[in-house]
Amino acid sequence: MTDGRRVLLSNRQRKVRVDSKRLQEVAALALEMLDFEEAELSVLLVSDQKIRELNRQYLDRDRPTDVLAFAQWEGGGETVDPTWLGDVVISTETAKAQAEQEGAALNQELDLLLVHGILHLIGYDHTRGSKEAAAMGRKQNRLLRRIHERFPP
Repeated sequence: MTDGRRVLLSNRQRKVRVDSKRLQEVAALALEMLDFEEAELSVLLVSDQKIRELNRQYLDRDRPTDVLAFAQWEGGGETVDPTWLGDVVISTETAKAQAEQEGAALNQELDLLLVHGILHLIGYDHTRGSKEAAAMGRKQNRLLRRIHERFPP
């Protein structure tokens, strides 16, 4: 945690070895770079089975995915705490498979999924059209370049 930024990370899987402390620091740095001085978020690392359950329950998609983001303000309800951004859920199994497929390090793929999820939490959405997808992609790439200068994968 740096300043008022707090990242709660919970590793609920045992299939893929992950450097949780590094990932937590990457999340805090991403929040700092995005000027979220008093932000809080949770990061949950899960198996393909668990993310499939969440994907089915919340998005009606009966398949595993790599990352899900649940923004605090989604659902039309009142914001409970304006500093709480929401939850990023990452399947470590899918992340590992994607990293191997791309010939990348696992940390590199986890960083990508984490940043992607955080951008969704703050309102970026690549599914709303090509302009928004391009803007999200540019922001994601800039953040990852800066993150990897400080935390090489």
